[in-house]
Amino acid sequence: MLYHLLPRLEDVHIVFNLFNYLTVRSAGAMASALVLMLILGRPFIASMRARGIVNVPRNGLDRGQGPKVNMGGVLIVAVVAVSTLLWAELTNPYTIIALAVMLWMGSIGFLDDYLKVVRKTPRGLVERYKWAGSLGLGLALGAFLVTWGPIAPVGATTTNLPVFDEWQLVFTPAAYLLWVTVVLNGATHSVNMTDGLDGLAPGLVAIAVGTFGIFAYVIGRVDTSAYLGLFYLPGAGELAVFAAGITGAALGFLWFNAQPAQVIMGDTGSLALGGAIGAMAVLLKAELLLVAVGGVFVAEAASVIIQTQYFKYTRRRYGEGRRVFKCAPIHHHFQMIGWKNEQVVVRFWILGILCAMVGFATLKLR
Repeated sequence: MLYHLLPRLEDVHIVFNLFNYLTVRSAGAMASALVLMLILGRPFIASMRARGIVNVPRNGLDRGQGPKVNMGGVLIVAVVAVSTLLWAELTNPYTIIALAVMLWMGSIGFLDDYLKVVRKTPRGLVERYKWAGSLGLGLALGAFLVTWGPIAPVGATTTNLPVFDEWQLVFTPAAYLLWVTVVLNGATHSVNMTDGLDGLAPGLVAIAVGTFGIFAYVIGRVDTSAYLGLFYLPGAGELAVFAAGITGAALGFLWFNAQPAQVIMGDTGSLALGGAIGAMAVLLKAELLLVAVGGVFVAEAASVIIQTQYFKYTRRRYGEGRRVFKCAPIHHHFQMIGWKNEQVVVRFWILGILCAMVGFATLKLR
């Protein structure tokens, strides 16, 4: 909104011209999201607690902590939406798509949280309906991108290969639909699995999204993208504003989500943020880079898959299910071997930063 209004006043004062700059608007989006979260967090928590919207720990892994306000993701999504609408170019298709994906996945998460916490339905949203919503979104996004046509000089069904600047993956339209669906749902549900300890998921999201925000800025510039051997995607730089808003909101949420947490994001936040990460990876044609940047999320999801499949295999083979980890997702495994919650969270943040560095290193290797 400010991008469309304030630069027109540059004749009044040159300072209004600053709103043309992507870096200024990205900084503004992060700052406004952070400040809004800090201002609104306490009254939001008080309001939700008064309505009885709390999550009561059901196992011993919370180390005796009391009830926490649930559905904090509602505030995250609202703050990100406001900061994006305030600072981004609202006619930019990258911004519109990424915001739409986040809102859709957040709506699915909200329905699940509402059924569990407000309506007291133990299972929440039926699993097949949840998957139908997320898989349908992936197929719809893939179909839209194929129909949308080539983006700049890059084919719609083409994606970048990390490290190799002269190679690229080219999909058939049908395969691309499947590819987008897998990437979007993989990112979404990986973040959802990671959201199990106070402060863990918001911190990792801030690291991963901040990294993709930098990539968006680079890919949206013809000079830096050419120098680094990346696809040049005109307009993709606007995703830096969206990413900055998410980073600011996630950091602000940590103020209240740090252990002992007063509020948790619930599926509303984890599905929305996971969807936003997946959407940015797809739109920036950096899906494979997501494996490096989101390495901790990948490990969390892989631990669940390995645990589940190995348990089923050993139950068929030996008549009893066996486990690779003491508990999955893997952050609970480290809890059960004696790590304190704070140790798990901070050490996983460190690993998240290392994963981001690996992502940046792929640029140098080109």
